[in-house]
Amino acid sequence: MLEFKILKKSKKSKARVGILKTEHGLVETPTLVPVATQGTVKALTNEEVLGTKTQILIANTYHLHLKPGEDIVKKGGGLHKFMNWQAPLMTDSGGFQVFSLGFGQDYGMGKLLKEKSDAEVVIGQQPKLLKITPDGVWFRSIVDGRKIFMGPKESMKIQETLGADIIFAFDECTPPIADHEYTKKSLLKTHRWAEICLKEKKNKKQALFGIVQGGKFKDLRIESAKFIGSLPFDGFGIGGEFGDDKKIMEKMIGWVNSELPEEKPRHLLGIGHPEDIIPIIKAGVDTFDCTAPTHYARRGIAFTSKGRVDLRKSAFAKDQKPVDKNCDCPVCRDYTRSYIHHLLKAREITPLRLLSFHNLYFFNSFIEKVREDIKNGKI
Repeated sequence: MLEFKILKKSKKSKARVGILKTEHGLVETPTLVPVATQGTVKALTNEEVLGTKTQILIANTYHLHLKPGEDIVKKGGGLHKFMNWQAPLMTDSGGFQVFSLGFGQDYGMGKLLKEKSDAEVVIGQQPKLLKITPDGVWFRSIVDGRKIFMGPKESMKIQETLGADIIFAFDECTPPIADHEYTKKSLLKTHRWAEICLKEKKNKKQALFGIVQGGKFKDLRIESAKFIGSLPFDGFGIGGEFGDDKKIMEKMIGWVNSELPEEKPRHLLGIGHPEDIIPIIKAGVDTFDCTAPTHYARRGIAFTSKGRVDLRKSAFAKDQKPVDKNCDCPVCRDYTRSYIHHLLKAREITPLRLLSFHNLYFFNSFIEKVREDIKNGKI
């Protein structure tokens, strides 16, 4: 079972340093949780991932259910053994796919709007490719087109079969353009599903996190945080959409964390670009998952101490400097921008691995320093 101990609280913000103790090891918080959607961090072996200072991963319940299927994972010894990852592991609930494969796909949007939209999702409206019911969601498989039903009972069963250390309650992740009435109805459904998840959970070794929803609406966020926070979850996820302004996101996290029990860990779902990290940690977030390090790497973009660098650009063809002169990772030690640019232009696989490694190492080193700054009273 999960144990969480707060080692240091900031006097300047809600930031804190802690230790998460799981069956598969310790996690020092705050920390990034890299995304291993299908049981792997794209382009890297798990040995390489450990070399980036990564402490914990999150895999995707919906995608692993589709392929290879949780029963095959169980026959392989459970997800840790199946994917050869002996450090701590999370699985999400499938709730994000309710958004990403639903209204997110319909309107071509993510959890954070890149620009304001006049579109609106209202009560009674359904996504084109899935159906949301009071008991769960009917998906259309992205693998073979068959209909798949997933609700709180199904999600719990799948996640328990997969066997991660930390699992999440099934919820509906609402779109950024949902109105107050739609979000309120969705919230009540998510709360009912949270109670079902608690009743359905059988594996006492796994920790179950409840998810706070409520969209961009302060009253709903506070209502959700109070309700979910009152239930006997082992920790809490902060989910849903975050509008079109990151300042709203920061305030929202503050609203939520002011209501959640202080002694339990808090995970922010699906957010964590470099510019987000210090604000969300100062708002009291302990762990957060984000695809940015590897997603950008596969597009030739490196995160550095001077900002993002697009190594596909011809300006780097003769650049013999390391990716980031302030980084001590093996990629920056052994390879030049010129070489990685050449590999990208040659459409080789190697640069995607090199940049994925560097980006994860960069993120984890940055957060390592943030932990030290909290300990030293600087944040």
